[in-house]
Amino acid sequence: MLNQVADGVWVRQSEWVWSNAIVVRGEGGLILVDPGIDGSDLNQLADDVDRLGIPVIAGFSTHPHWDHLLWHSRYGDVPRYATPGCAQTASEARERAQTVAAESASGIPLELIGLLTPLPADGGPVPGEIVAHEAHAIGHAAVLLADRGVLLAGDMLSDVLIPLLDPRRPDQLAAYESALDRLEEAAKYVDVLVPGHGAVAKGTEVAARLAADRAYIDGLRRGTEPVDARLDQDWMSGPHQSNLQQARNTSA
Repeated sequence: MLNQVADGVWVRQSEWVWSNAIVVRGEGGLILVDPGIDGSDLNQLADDVDRLGIPVIAGFSTHPHWDHLLWHSRYGDVPRYATPGCAQTASEARERAQTVAAESASGIPLELIGLLTPLPADGGPVPGEIVAHEAHAIGHAAVLLADRGVLLAGDMLSDVLIPLLDPRRPDQLAAYESALDRLEEAAKYVDVLVPGHGAVAKGTEVAARLAADRAYIDGLRRGTEPVDARLDQDWMSGPHQSNLQQARNTSA
């Protein structure tokens, strides 16, 4: 079910990697940010939206990974926006995203994956400020809703996922450091943080999330083993080892 976290901002969490689908009320209707994950989740989100009684006017994808590129016909044939870099990458990798989605979850409308339009310079119907950066994925973007005190962070600042470097691109440490600088500046205006995966952070938890990601990246930069509670999860071992290898390659 949808949980309201601020004025005109609702979150619905899936069991799949604690993924958060976000509903934002704009001037003309609702914008769905990163809806997902499987067919059941997508349908239940549609039911939740129907109960709000407000039309969906657009979608927004924070970055071009398959689980953030999903859609359902029940949301309507409306524009689905992303940064230009994200939209281009999603188009080029659409077939791959469809394959991974089919392998990872059931009931997903594969034909609707990754059909994105570059967000116009004025933001179009997406309210707030787009905070674009290159950490984790090409064209990654957060959405700052300063008037509501909310930051939608995409796959950053999670309490369950460590920072995940993109293994296909060089110098992700610098990209993460720059992204965290931008997100920290945006966080000055918020008391609610919604990550792509994990629990919503409120109040002092927002600064704690930023500090945790900075400490992890700093550890990689120094070549030391980061001390991070998120690494207690066995399934984080593989991504962590990939991060360590990339950090070593960067400093070599």
